[in-house]
Amino acid sequence: MLDIAVDKDVEGDLFLQDIGQGLGFRPGTFDGAISVSVLQWLCNADKTENKPRYRLQRFFSTLFMALQRGARAVFQFYPENDAQVEQIMGVAMKCGFTGGLVVDYPNSKKARKFYLCLFAGQAPSGRKQELPKGLASEEAPDSVAYTQTRIQNQKRGKKSRKPVKNSVEWILHKKELARKRGKEDVPLDSRYTGRKRKPRF
Repeated sequence: MLDIAVDKDVEGDLFLQDIGQGLGFRPGTFDGAISVSVLQWLCNADKTENKPRYRLQRFFSTLFMALQRGARAVFQFYPENDAQVEQIMGVAMKCGFTGGLVVDYPNSKKARKFYLCLFAGQAPSGRKQELPKGLASEEAPDSVAYTQTRIQNQKRGKKSRKPVKNSVEWILHKKELARKRGKEDVPLDSRYTGRKRKPRF
């Protein structure tokens, strides 16, 4: 991801670090933090030196220090079980955070999402900080929500749809893309392109 960001010349500084070793920022640097699908990986002990409780404690303690007082931190994560949720929340509370867990669609197996919403101390204004409410189970989608383009393509007919993988149209399309990108070793098109061969005896 960092290589792609360098290629696209994104603005700002890029930073690569293992969050289990702590965040190296000055105190009060940030007024908020957002994380998507990262927190559960701190609970993995894939190496002997990786101790989940220590890594969680190091991360939350340095994050608490790097946040301004009253700042919010929201973590969307995928826990393996209830014990993992309790461990993460317990370590976060010991490091000084307040807040709790918000669950979207708690009765759905596919649509359920966990959000750990934390507050770094009391806000300077003295305003009470409240946890947001999770989305109710009645609003959970019954089926997978497909993109509008796929539905529109089905209505338009067969020609507008994407070609089936490994079909003649798909192979010709891939060859044309390769030629446009300047590749020189692209095979020529012929009547044998994409032809199914008979099994050998």
